[in-house]
Amino acid sequence: MRPFFLLALLCAIGLLLWWGAVLAWGWPAPAVAGGVVLWHAHELVLGFAVAGVVGFSLTALPEFTGVACGSCRQLRLLVGLWLLVRLGFWASGGLGGFGGFGGFGWGALALAGICQLALLLGAAWVLLPALRTVAGRRHWAFGWLVLALAATSAGFYSDALRGLPGLRWLDATVGVLMLLIVVAASRISMRIVNNAIDEITPGAAPYLARPPRRILAALCMSGYTLAEFFMPWQPVTGWLGLAAAAAMLNLLNDWHVGAALWRKRFVALLYALYVCMALGYGALGAAQLGWLPGGMSAGRHFLTMGAIGLGIFIVLSIAGRAHVGRSADKGIWLGLGGALLLLATFWRAGAALLGSGGAGLAMAAGLWCAAFALLAWRVAPGLWLARTDGKAGCAD
Repeated sequence: MRPFFLLALLCAIGLLLWWGAVLAWGWPAPAVAGGVVLWHAHELVLGFAVAGVVGFSLTALPEFTGVACGSCRQLRLLVGLWLLVRLGFWASGGLGGFGGFGGFGWGALALAGICQLALLLGAAWVLLPALRTVAGRRHWAFGWLVLALAATSAGFYSDALRGLPGLRWLDATVGVLMLLIVVAASRISMRIVNNAIDEITPGAAPYLARPPRRILAALCMSGYTLAEFFMPWQPVTGWLGLAAAAAMLNLLNDWHVGAALWRKRFVALLYALYVCMALGYGALGAAQLGWLPGGMSAGRHFLTMGAIGLGIFIVLSIAGRAHVGRSADKGIWLGLGGALLLLATFWRAGAALLGSGGAGLAMAAGLWCAAFALLAWRVAPGLWLARTDGKAGCAD
């Protein structure tokens, strides 16, 4: 997780600072294939989010199964592929033009696509020994969803190489990431919430992330993603979005385990993550039905800034200390960072609904950067420096 978590932090702060400056002061953005909005969406979905997913998977699956995944050489190769994706995509609009098969821009974009596919397929291959164990059979969803990310990435680059925007594939990728969040959060939440229950009311009934509710939510979210891809702006797509929102709220019924738990910051942040997903699908569904002008942008940002951003923030806050030999951060800083991230999400969604201009959008970007700057302050040294507890790698 160490290099990928550091790269995720670098993306979260550096790219959003740049994006905020583009919105507020008109700073130039990279001349990528597809334009500046596609650059923003691509880098946060296939850059920031993928770095978080790969880093989490390479650390969580060994912990869940007790089987090591990959070697240092394989890890360096995966990191190199992630960096080559950035190099190729950023160069795709500025090396001799885009759209012609003889142009350097086309070649740079092809390089990015090949490396993106190799990164995700390579990560799935590295995870395979853990998934093939008896314990790993319970976690095959991780492997299938990483392969699904590879498929949507291939679709995006296929469109981009033909001169098409490819945004439909990035939207589908967000749908796959929502499924990954539900799968990962069900495992994280049982540990975090039950630890909190043991501290507050020892002997109380444990919290359980019940599979039927989780499967229902996954089916509704998958249905919306497929309908939006193949039948956008149809009534059935809107109703599926509302069904996904209702299924996420139903999933939250598992969380009503005592008011005292909400004083625990990670419990509250995990709950807020699911709320962002419900609000996101609700806004998307209402927009598809024509009920909510600006709802598509608001819903998309509830899912990306809220669910994806908060999910990676929580994972880095916990694993970024526990798996580098450092004790949990007892201060206010990580809770404050999570609150800033939620404020950024609601600010950005509100700006979409109200039609606010660049300054309002830049404010949301600034709040996001402040949240991840606090996170970097609290976890980046542990990710960068050698361990002092005698253990190696990411051992718990």
